[in-house]
Amino acid sequence: MVNDPGPETGRQSGDLPGEAPGVDVRADPHDGPRDDPRVERYLEHVRVAKRLAARTVELYALDLRRLQAHAAEAGVELLQVQPPHIRRWVAQMHAGGRSGRGIALILSGWRGFYTWLGREGLVPANPVVGVRAPKSPRPLPKALSVDDSVQLAAFRDGAADPWAEARDAAMVELLYGCGLRVGELVGLDVQASATAKGWVDAQAGEAQVLGKGSKRRGVPVGAKAMEALQAWLAVRHERVAEGEAALFVGPRGRRLSAQAVWKLLRERSLRAGLPTPVHPHMLRHSFASHVLQSSGDLRAVQELLGHAHIATTQVYTRLDFQHLAQAYDAAHPRARRKG
Repeated sequence: MVNDPGPETGRQSGDLPGEAPGVDVRADPHDGPRDDPRVERYLEHVRVAKRLAARTVELYALDLRRLQAHAAEAGVELLQVQPPHIRRWVAQMHAGGRSGRGIALILSGWRGFYTWLGREGLVPANPVVGVRAPKSPRPLPKALSVDDSVQLAAFRDGAADPWAEARDAAMVELLYGCGLRVGELVGLDVQASATAKGWVDAQAGEAQVLGKGSKRRGVPVGAKAMEALQAWLAVRHERVAEGEAALFVGPRGRRLSAQAVWKLLRERSLRAGLPTPVHPHMLRHSFASHVLQSSGDLRAVQELLGHAHIATTQVYTRLDFQHLAQAYDAAHPRARRKG
């Protein structure tokens, strides 16, 4: 972001920087400093040259009014703003509760404004270059509870098409039981071959998958997952296209896409009565969290997930501690604070 030539164009219309999408918690955009001719010229520039959506331009107008307000409060002209001013205002926004991501977006807008002022010959240097937003804490992966995971894996829809039901049940069992990525799941073939990205070896009781970086790994397949897989294989032939090698196919008999699995899993989780829609990576997170809770073996979880670096897996220790802390708060008599 340091050499950003203009405003951050990755914002979504309706998303306010640093706030939840669709929730405008800012002051009235018509309040505060406005009508600075340089700001208006810049906004016209991004509107025409960058062809940004009207809502996105409005968001940058709000950010630049905030910049004007900070400058007015500090008694400094916009053209005289220096890096220490920007750093002070970043600290004030952070102390006020704005997220690191939100501040980064605001800085991107300010940086673009001063880049343009420099091109116009109005400022000698960009005071925002080199100023970084505070780091946001890495969010914990979203994992299901053990009860919700088992509820989803055990769910069977008697009213559904038996062929699709067998397929979907097997996919859920493999995603949760093996911790597969959705790309690894849809890449499975019905049998091993020189061209197969992955397959399930029923005799060995493991899945061979091709993960990130084209790294192959073997993952144990549990008894329940194997039962569901055998049930699917018993009916798969009914609609599979001739010559199709994919293990999981759609109604037309061709390999399922990752997007199709996302949609199917979302719908299935809601039918199963779960309180929130489930996506494939949530089952992978659940697999990792539950194995770590039971075994405490971080290295084993790293190997099962196919992570190249242990640091990637360590996020699950935070999730595991969160689970333990919640259990302690709920169960230990000395944990409960008096109201």
